[in-house]
Amino acid sequence: MKRYWISSVILALSVTVMSATAAGPNVIYILCDDLGYGEVGYNGQQKIKTPELDALAAQGMRFTDHYCGSSVCAPSRCILITGLHAGHAFIRANSPGYPGGQTPIPADSETLGKLMQRAGYKTACIGKWGLGSPWNSGNPNKQGFDYFFGYCDQRKAHNYYPQFLWRNDEKVDLDGKVYSHDLFTEEALKFVEENQKTPFFLYLAYTIPHTKYQVPDLGIYEETDWPENMKIHAAMTSRMDRDVGRLIRHLKELGLLENTLVFFNSDNGAHGEQGSEEFFNTSGELRGIKRSMYEGGVRSPMFAFWPGKVAAGSVSDHPSAFYDMLPTLSELTGEPVQGKTDGISFLPTLLGQSEKQKKHTFLYWELYERKPNQALRMGKWKAVVPDRRKPEMIELYDLSVDGSEQQNVASDYPEVAERLRNAMNEAHEPSPLWDKDFKPLFNVEAACNVTGAEYVPPKQKQRKK
Repeated sequence: MKRYWISSVILALSVTVMSATAAGPNVIYILCDDLGYGEVGYNGQQKIKTPELDALAAQGMRFTDHYCGSSVCAPSRCILITGLHAGHAFIRANSPGYPGGQTPIPADSETLGKLMQRAGYKTACIGKWGLGSPWNSGNPNKQGFDYFFGYCDQRKAHNYYPQFLWRNDEKVDLDGKVYSHDLFTEEALKFVEENQKTPFFLYLAYTIPHTKYQVPDLGIYEETDWPENMKIHAAMTSRMDRDVGRLIRHLKELGLLENTLVFFNSDNGAHGEQGSEEFFNTSGELRGIKRSMYEGGVRSPMFAFWPGKVAAGSVSDHPSAFYDMLPTLSELTGEPVQGKTDGISFLPTLLGQSEKQKKHTFLYWELYERKPNQALRMGKWKAVVPDRRKPEMIELYDLSVDGSEQQNVASDYPEVAERLRNAMNEAHEPSPLWDKDFKPLFNVEAACNVTGAEYVPPKQKQRKK
């Protein structure tokens, strides 16, 4: 009997170990906020120093044709997390005004967090969430993340010295005295260390370099002959670069580096505020910035790093987008996506198996802010509708010869423009939250009813820790 009990224990432990191993490598997805395609050294930045990122990009795979989900924060993050492109995603603009922040994603959403939990991973979101609050369906703990620390309300994330942050559903009072980015780094280091013996998925959503311009010190830019805010902008970005390096070294110290796949990305194009676009050439050779459907608004500075698995010094021009992350992690872990996704796994590209890589017929974006706009890429062709209230004003660019989108050739290739226009119409599904004129359909309380979120009056106090 004793021998049988011991054998059973050994068998159970073996199954546990096999399950953990079968889950695949640790995954860290680092997302910056408003970091332009040309704002990093590996994409040509000259003034802002990003040596840690440059080294990682050189040791991994750079993606020259990877795209954000949208050209502003909330819809782009929704698309990343839920695997649906902008024509199907629930959030298609920054919030018209929910209590506690952004429009919450529905309770039954499939998410990266839920998929990774099902695959046996310990999951965390640290930083800026922006997809709901602790008291509605968008609570990150209800959307697949075992642990959350950061900003739920993306509007509060504009301030790097907040009065409070959230740890799961509890407020953490800070009294405006602590630099939030530094807290996110410490929390990330702690999460990795505490979960080193189990597979983990860390979604590290840094807020740098989104304005406000705030930083504890100017570092190497102290003595530069630059405008003060440009010094702060550069110091913020270099601080983030430094901390990514700290995280990588921590993985190495713990013996986890060889079994960790790291992605680095930005949620949309550069913000371009206070002259930063011109001063730093934040979009590189690309046209446009945040909220634009041109390449500078939606092209991302992504690279992937996985020693021994992703070829060092490799570069991919495979067209991909945020909504591809869900099927990619699904294929990586073997855990099926539950529900619909517009994405295609790019794991074959990551592993150097380009002959097995499936490709999109097109990539699609739409946005309901300021001038509601729309874009679609099909092969070398890119169509842009700058104002959807004037759909006849379609622009067409041949990215193979005009990557900076300077020459509108719609009149030269009317049949191509029409083909891409038809594809846009097919990609778009009406949203229950917006009317045909791209205006919100609801007030805040009614919107909560539409999404199944609990309505909490804005002045109601929440629990404090």
